[in-house]
Amino acid sequence: MKQRLYIAIVMILMCGMTQMANAKTPNAHAAAHRQQLAAAKNIGLDKSTITRLVEEDIAARENSRAISAETDELLNDLLSEARSHMGKRYSRGSKGPNAFDCSGFSSYVYRQFGYNLSPSSRDQYTQGEKIDRKDLRKGDLVFFKGRSTKGGVGHVGIVVDADEKGNFSFIHAATSKGITISNCNEPYYAARFMGGKRVINE
Repeated sequence: MKQRLYIAIVMILMCGMTQMANAKTPNAHAAAHRQQLAAAKNIGLDKSTITRLVEEDIAARENSRAISAETDELLNDLLSEARSHMGKRYSRGSKGPNAFDCSGFSSYVYRQFGYNLSPSSRDQYTQGEKIDRKDLRKGDLVFFKGRSTKGGVGHVGIVVDADEKGNFSFIHAATSKGITISNCNEPYYAARFMGGKRVINE
């Protein structure tokens, strides 16, 4: 039980170190290594234990983002289908192909590839596998609160690209622009991001 407590503490401490451990430069790697050893000493774990925990965390993140050639092709085709509707108008309750609302758009695009999503963004949020923001990849669904930041799910989009820092762009049906690509760091969406879901796995 005591060992489990130690491991839990280590995982929390290591959260902020994962990116450093992934760094490609020798200096960054050395700095991360020194921090690992310091953390191990502070809570009574040895070097091999702390190194193993960090390596497992890194491997888990890499596996989450890795995809086969077949899946990569499928996701590229899905995004090509999504982009083919760029500029089409937003219409509340519309499910395509001439006009869409946000969940109508995501469900329409996925349906072209044999995946059935609910026509409601709130219900889509209950489908698929929950994905950490830093593990998002192209094709994942991303969800946002509605106009009120205090409300529940009110908007959904499809990730176009993402990086390991949690930054991503997404294609969606926006009320003002219709089908468009936006960035997660735009103030409106940054304040309303709720989470990501993965429908297409290996």
